[in-house]
Amino acid sequence: MASGSDRNPIIIGGLPSQVPDFDPEETQEWLDSLDSAVDQRGRERARYLMLRLIERARERRVAVPEMRSTDYVNTIATKDEPFFPGNEEIERKILNATRWNAAVMVSRAQRPGIGVGGHIATFASSASLYDVGFNHFFRGKDEGDGGDQVFFQGHASPGIYARAYLLDRLTEQHLDGFRQEKSKAPYGLSSYPHPRSMPDFWEFPTVSMGLGPIAAIYQARMNRYMEARGIADTSRSHVWAFLGDGEMDEPESLGQLTLAAREGLDNLTFVVNCNLQRLDGPVRGNGKIIQELESVFRGAGWNVIKLIWDRTWDPLLAQDRDGLLVNRMNTTPDGQFQTYATESGAYIREHFFGDDQRLRAMVENMTDDQILHLGRGGHDHRKIFAAFSAAKAHKGQPTVILAKTIKGWTLGPNFEGRNATHQMKKLTVDDLKRFRDRLHLPISDRELESGLPPYYHPGRDSDEIQYMHDRRKGLGGYVPTRVVRSKPLPLPEDKVYATVKKGSGQQSIATTMAFVRLLKDLMRDKELGRRFVLIAPDEYRTFGMDSFFPSAKIYNPLGQQYESVDRDLLLAYKESPTGQLLHDGISEAGCTASLIAAGSAYATHGEPLIPVYVFYSMFGFQRTGDQFWQMGDQLARGFVLGATAGRTTLTGEGLQHADGHSQLLASTNPACVAYDPAYSYEIAHIVQDGLRRMYGSSPEHPHGEDVFYYLTVYNEPIQHPAEPENVDVEGILKGIHRISEGTSGSVPAQIMASGVAVPWAIEAQRILAEDWNVRADVWSATSWNELRREAVEVERDNLLHPEEEQRVPYVTRKLNGAEGPFVAVSDWMRSVPDQIARWVPGPYQSLGADGFGFADTRGGARRFFHIDAQSIVVAVLTELAKAGGIDRSVLKQAIDRYQLLDVAAADPGVAGGDA
Repeated sequence: MASGSDRNPIIIGGLPSQVPDFDPEETQEWLDSLDSAVDQRGRERARYLMLRLIERARERRVAVPEMRSTDYVNTIATKDEPFFPGNEEIERKILNATRWNAAVMVSRAQRPGIGVGGHIATFASSASLYDVGFNHFFRGKDEGDGGDQVFFQGHASPGIYARAYLLDRLTEQHLDGFRQEKSKAPYGLSSYPHPRSMPDFWEFPTVSMGLGPIAAIYQARMNRYMEARGIADTSRSHVWAFLGDGEMDEPESLGQLTLAAREGLDNLTFVVNCNLQRLDGPVRGNGKIIQELESVFRGAGWNVIKLIWDRTWDPLLAQDRDGLLVNRMNTTPDGQFQTYATESGAYIREHFFGDDQRLRAMVENMTDDQILHLGRGGHDHRKIFAAFSAAKAHKGQPTVILAKTIKGWTLGPNFEGRNATHQMKKLTVDDLKRFRDRLHLPISDRELESGLPPYYHPGRDSDEIQYMHDRRKGLGGYVPTRVVRSKPLPLPEDKVYATVKKGSGQQSIATTMAFVRLLKDLMRDKELGRRFVLIAPDEYRTFGMDSFFPSAKIYNPLGQQYESVDRDLLLAYKESPTGQLLHDGISEAGCTASLIAAGSAYATHGEPLIPVYVFYSMFGFQRTGDQFWQMGDQLARGFVLGATAGRTTLTGEGLQHADGHSQLLASTNPACVAYDPAYSYEIAHIVQDGLRRMYGSSPEHPHGEDVFYYLTVYNEPIQHPAEPENVDVEGILKGIHRISEGTSGSVPAQIMASGVAVPWAIEAQRILAEDWNVRADVWSATSWNELRREAVEVERDNLLHPEEEQRVPYVTRKLNGAEGPFVAVSDWMRSVPDQIARWVPGPYQSLGADGFGFADTRGGARRFFHIDAQSIVVAVLTELAKAGGIDRSVLKQAIDRYQLLDVAAADPGVAGGDA
């Protein structure tokens, strides 16, 4: 056997490999002892001794490498399980009633003429996990704080409804309205956890798989942030996230685990329902997903609790002195365990225990039925209670509980462990009878054979129902419950907006900088200022927001334990445990999760926060659009800034950075109020209106509106005019106002532009007047989206009320009387301004940056897309020629005069630009 000095050093867990061996003889004695254990007692015994040494080394605080995975057994030994304080018999009856009602609700939703579907197998596997949580852990909101935040697995919603029915929170009418939200209103139930659909019930939308895990991490982090900054006492709140093992394939599920560990979020517990199945088959048929996840979470710095076997295995494991049974558990792949879940006790005896006499001897006194009912830990209340208790007690790390279950558990042989069980929605009469017998429910065959299967309620005065109410009363109220306790915020006076309304004078600044200047003034407000939560994905400097570093500081629960390299600079990087800025690294998904957690704090904890999330606009709605939909579902509020907007403003960045479509993507989100402002005074009015709508109060919305604002801002410097004396505030907020009336020329025309395109339109107005005798008005279209949204609502109202006076969309009324054709231009694809085409009262043409972006000068890119000032001129002339206002011969003259076919002939335009 080679000595330690003859081997290559191995570096694991930070142990130094350069330390010399000062006592080779002693080292050799230890190695010889290990060799002897292997030779005389076998590898299993040697392995056990090594594990015990590692355990003792940790007890004595000796630094040893962390093991990536442990044996395929429960982390918590039977002897270490705490006393179970509940009445297990009553809890079993409660759970049986819940299981029945959840399955019957989905089955009834499949009745002829309805057929809306549903999922029952996920809850069937996780029912015990939830039941223990409801009875012993999940804190409600009745004590005036936020309680616990529970992220329920989306497909388990039928079980949550079924429990609420037993508690008289829902009626049979509600259960029969499952997935029929409108046709059964006001009794319809949403398919999954949707706060927007059921704002008094659900808190967190989770069914877009992968978003629940990352949202839970950032919710736990937001709880700590709010407490550190003195905004809310969240010390008693615990975040529980119930997830699927198949769901862990999603990048968002695992992508931010290290943040939770780095910040020591011991207020967070993941409960992964490891039923070993995805939607259509095994998660890891040839592998072991629990072992894989254990390695991932341990490597990320989490505390891992494995909950694999129920109490029926305890006597067998106690006999396993040679580790044979554990070895069989370790080496059996998940696909085979799923087969065991669908086979007989005799099959399990033969294939799991049968090929080793010592294993067969362990179960020789057990019947096949007893072997069949050797269960999984995720269905054992006592084992679950032990795991949950250990998770709550653990300090310094987040915890993940990997609970092994069977998908479709108790639903019968046609459902349990079957690959197709996720899609199975209807129970036959025979299925129902077997299910009833399994749950010991007093329901007759006649009730099951005559029409729809009945719901089961043991009676309001029964021990089970009283027990449920008592447990929830002791834990602070019913869960899930969404409560809005926050009060409207006192909004700042108009003078706060005065500076940006003055414009930029002779200085040229980008709209991003105009917004940042306004934000600085708002953050000085005594009441409002501390509620702003600034969020950026590692690019505060890019957006000109490094000026916040010294004053607001960057949130870090550990503070700054080093001397910053730029500490001598005025705008030095500064971290603080009470910092206001969230610097979430290069993770737009993480930033958006922070945005949602902050934007819903008004409901979660009764304390409104005003998140301001600034990002490279290409990486917002395109990259994390699913989370913005989640934000709308969660009724979160705040400001989202798509900085570096536009397809042609990022001169050297190229295809994947050039955003010409996020406004179109934003238009698909009903909760998103999107603007594309050109000038600082427009930004001031939009932000002021956003604060009023989201954080103020009105008779229609006493707690504010459930919307969020998206502003696209640019990095191209322009001169911002001062606010006009008779500024059209209504037009700015509704989406369009005239900013420059044509004064020269005799042929009328209209130019509509948004954002960075407004200066091009102003230049086109000058050229048209000087070169072509055209008098063009210029309109700033601050929101193509809002104009369309209002017009669609008007048309819908007219459709349904033909007997009433027909309304006219705002954009039509606003442009009524404007002479000549209309030409719309922006730095977006044409689909953005084309949204309002049908309501413009005249000939309409749009110009846009359709296609992929590319790296070039701003002027060259705009000439290529034909959206620059000269292209606008030709577009206006073309529309005039169509209407007979000018001779068509001038079109070729204009194209040649401005060299529109030659990209290189374009003025390159301004280069660079702050933010």
